[in-house]
Amino acid sequence: MSTHSYQYVIIGGGMAAGAAAQGIRELDADGSIALIAAEQAPPYKRPPLSKGLWKGEPVADIWLDTAKQGVEMYLGRRAQRLDVQNQRVVDEQGDEYRFDKLLLATGSTPKRLPLDGPGPHGEERVLYYRTFADYERLRQLAGGGSHFAVVGGGFIGSEIAAALTMNGKQVSLILRGERIGGHLYPQDLGDYLNDYYREKGVDLLTKTTVAGLRARGEQISVRLQGAGGAAANELAVDGVIVGIGVEPNVELAAAAGLEVTDGIVVDELLRAGHPAVYAAGDAANFYDVALGKRRRMEHEDNANKMGRAAGRNMAGAAERYGHSPFFYSDLFELGYEAVGETRASLETVSDWKEPYREGVVYYLREGWVRGVLLWNVWGQVEAARRLLREPGPFQPQDLMGRLPG
Repeated sequence: MSTHSYQYVIIGGGMAAGAAAQGIRELDADGSIALIAAEQAPPYKRPPLSKGLWKGEPVADIWLDTAKQGVEMYLGRRAQRLDVQNQRVVDEQGDEYRFDKLLLATGSTPKRLPLDGPGPHGEERVLYYRTFADYERLRQLAGGGSHFAVVGGGFIGSEIAAALTMNGKQVSLILRGERIGGHLYPQDLGDYLNDYYREKGVDLLTKTTVAGLRARGEQISVRLQGAGGAAANELAVDGVIVGIGVEPNVELAAAAGLEVTDGIVVDELLRAGHPAVYAAGDAANFYDVALGKRRRMEHEDNANKMGRAAGRNMAGAAERYGHSPFFYSDLFELGYEAVGETRASLETVSDWKEPYREGVVYYLREGWVRGVLLWNVWGQVEAARRLLREPGPFQPQDLMGRLPG
């Protein structure tokens, strides 16, 4: 066991952590920085794991330049105890890290299927897809396998299903609901996307759940259950990729007595209830000025912008975080960018230039635009952000032709 002292300690090794190091260096060129991360890999860009790397983009392009920021990295380490009052962190090996300022960029953990695993000989073929190690493992499986099951129709599920299909693999996409992205897209767009995936060769299994997994030689047997508990069938696949959502990693903060409510609660300066402790990224619950509400975001733009802002504030900037994050996805030849609150349960108004191929979907509550989905429409994120800040009320006809503009 040993004791280290740093001006800045960052817990986490994702994009928010990498951006924080950059933010610190913008104001403090020499202050000592330590980064403690459970992954063995240094900080990297996560979106290419389910997007660009499957389209031939080089792996070398995903790595961030954290090491060039003069950061001392403790990789493969888990921070287990945070003592806020004495400003120290202890990892699982008993090493202690004293800090002047601390950033909790602890990220999130994939939800797991509520059932027993396939056994010790099949666990390596079931991936809760999140990390670069998961990407490397799936690449290895895809090199020798031909049929894969993907569980979940959210961001990870829909992107990995498309990526594997474009790489010549047979994919069975298993959805608990009736359509891909059921929580996000209006029903007509979701129905179109279901048909689109089927046309691309994806075996789409809707209103279906995974009832069991079992190792069968070099394959995994996936037992399925249809709607109403009716037995469906059993798939023999070369790998299972699960994307059914994530949970923010808040245990360290909660045990330290910091406020936790769907993430680590931060103020406008991204402080987590203590003047020396900040939080950013997937695990941070922040106030979205444009929407007038607290929220948590699990996407690249927020990780980068919030991480950088937290780093700058740790170094003395005292800048309010007022960014409205956007997110994006690639689905075969289709793609989108979106801002705000994009939930299918809201009132939606669609303005199609070409139905389901190019257009804008607006999400409204009481006439106020809460979110904008730019479907195969590019370069309009800033205009969409401005629209979120307009008070309205808007009638559907007011939004026709509003974006792009």
